[in-house]
Amino acid sequence: MPDAGNQSLAERIELLFRTVHRPNGSSYSNEDVARACRESTGESFSATYLWQLRTGRRDNPTKRHLEALAAFFQVPASYFFDDTESPRIAEEVALLAAMRDAGVRDVALRAISLSPDGLGTVRDLIDAIARREADRRRSGS
Repeated sequence: MPDAGNQSLAERIELLFRTVHRPNGSSYSNEDVARACRESTGESFSATYLWQLRTGRRDNPTKRHLEALAAFFQVPASYFFDDTESPRIAEEVALLAAMRDAGVRDVALRAISLSPDGLGTVRDLIDAIARREADRRRSGS
C-alpha cells in the first residue's frame, strides 16, 4: 500500500477507486460515484468534475464534496487532508478490500483457531513468501 501521507489529493482519490470495489468485485465508475455524491449533498457533482479531481486537473474541492466522497468510500474526511492519519486509513481500506477476497478470507477464518505460536508461524511463512516474491519481481523472473 502506498504511503498516503505523501500523496496528492488526486492520488488519494485514485487509491480509493483502485481499492474499494462493488460487492461483485467490479470497479466504480466516475459516474457511479458522482451520482451518489450528488444525491448525498444535493449539490452539483459531475463525473467530469470527479475525473478532474482524480487526475489532479482540479485540486480544491469544497468541504461538502470531500465529505460526500468520504461517505461514499466509507473513510473519514480527514483521509483527504490529514497527512498523519491518511496512511493509517489507507491501510485499513486495503485490509478491508483484501478481506473481501475469498482466498484471504478463507486463510483468515482458518487462522482464528490457531494458538499465538501457530499465528506467529503463519506470519513468518507469509513474510518469507512475500520476500521471495519481491526478490523475483526485482530480478525480473
